Amino acid sequence: MQTKSGRPAFEHEVRVSWGDCDPAKIAYTARIPWWALDAINAWWEAHLGGDGWYQMELDRNVGTPFVHMSLDFRAPITPRHRLICKVGPTRLGNSSITFRVEGWQDGTQCFEGSFVCVFIVADAFRPQPAPPDIRAVVEAQIVEVPAE
Repeated sequence: MQTKSGRPAFEHEVRVSWGDCDPAKIAYTARIPWWALDAINAWWEAHLGGDGWYQMELDRNVGTPFVHMSLDFRAPITPRHRLICKVGPTRLGNSSITFRVEGWQDGTQCFEGSFVCVFIVADAFRPQPAPPDIRAVVEAQIVEVPAE
């Protein structure tokens, strides 16, 4: 996955531990969206000068609640290797943003997902357009979605 300008997508590394796994010796299914959301938060932090969801909500009064999530599972995730989550926005609407997250271990794709958020005025919980400074950051980081 790469940005439209040809740069590699942002990568977030996850250390999968024994406690993340079920009796089948693979990651609990519920941990996978958790890791994907953690990777999206890391993307925000990396691109907004350290501001993740917490700072966006409290310091900027910008919320981004999720309105849709979908995941496709490709291979089991285990503690044997680091999980590399490749993250990037694929679409920026007037008041919504869609992220793609791909999870990889040892060169094998384990999952891919689409995550849609909407921009809101946090303390009023009402819709708002993407703030101009955030829009500029996101537009420069749009990734290409592979053809199905």
